[in-house]
Amino acid sequence: MTEIFSMDENNINDGLLKKAGSIVREGGTVIFPTETVYGLGANALDANAVKKIFEAKGRPSDNPLIVHVADYDGILPLVSEVNDRAKALIKHFMPGPITIIMKRSEAIPDEVTAGLDTVGIRMPSHKIASRFIKLAGIPIAAPSANISGKPSPTRAEHVIHDMDGKVDAIIADGPSGVGVESTVVDVTGEIPMILRPGGITLEDLRSVLGRVEVDPAVLKKPSKNLVARAPGMKYKHYSPDAEVVIVSGPENAVAEKINELSKEDMAAGKKVAVLACYETKKLYDIMVIILGSRKDKLSISENLFDALRKLDDMGIDKAYAEAVDEEGLGLAIMNRLKKAAAYKIIRVN
Repeated sequence: MTEIFSMDENNINDGLLKKAGSIVREGGTVIFPTETVYGLGANALDANAVKKIFEAKGRPSDNPLIVHVADYDGILPLVSEVNDRAKALIKHFMPGPITIIMKRSEAIPDEVTAGLDTVGIRMPSHKIASRFIKLAGIPIAAPSANISGKPSPTRAEHVIHDMDGKVDAIIADGPSGVGVESTVVDVTGEIPMILRPGGITLEDLRSVLGRVEVDPAVLKKPSKNLVARAPGMKYKHYSPDAEVVIVSGPENAVAEKINELSKEDMAAGKKVAVLACYETKKLYDIMVIILGSRKDKLSISENLFDALRKLDDMGIDKAYAEAVDEEGLGLAIMNRLKKAAAYKIIRVN
């Protein structure tokens, strides 16, 4: 039976967090809130505990996990070196929504890294996450706390829906602030490389490191032979049961195309909706699920996974989604949308 520990960042219950810490120290699994999405955690130094994460999620074993720490001292035993670029990113962006890929130490079991010689390290800024890890006294391996392939959880009710009965405990807080998973950046090569875009943008990283590139696998449908160096690179992700199609182009042309296609779908007996922004909602003749404002991409990232889950809650068969520009946080938003849509994109003029 899964225990539910309810609290919020302004009313942190150390007694419950100590209990959650004891669960993970003893080899159990605990879901906890972060500033990005909820994470499904286990002792990162215990291979058998880590295997329980994969079992609960139905996650492929060649999909590496991220290790969460409470402070800088927690990083040092987990990696063989912290190079100058890693130090710069730690100084500027940790704690926060960033994961830094570094060379692993022998303390990290293969189950965490999928056998790679690198490990992703993250230091959450969320007060509950940070306190939980601190009180646990161990590094916590954690992917997003959802069924593998489905939209990531940004609300406690998402986690309870997916994971009640599959984990030992859930720390339930309010909605996540960033709404998409952390930026993953590899600093082990000659050129720092984004392996997964997130809340820390490409522009943010370049302001600190100078040259930073985006891995080609982020920008296109990955091949079956891809070796995943970070979570989310290889497998189907963020997908509701509904078919999702992205439509890209000028606002009016996009709305006209979606209205046209929706009429055909409804004539065929399908229940249809559109994922749209506040600014364009009046352009549609069909059910609209609001993502946020084009003027505030953070509002879109905060709502994206919740909106994708609503499609299934509402029994939608097919959903069209407005594309956003890929500047700043838009790169992360479109990365998640493309995966949810299995890279089905219609471009209109």
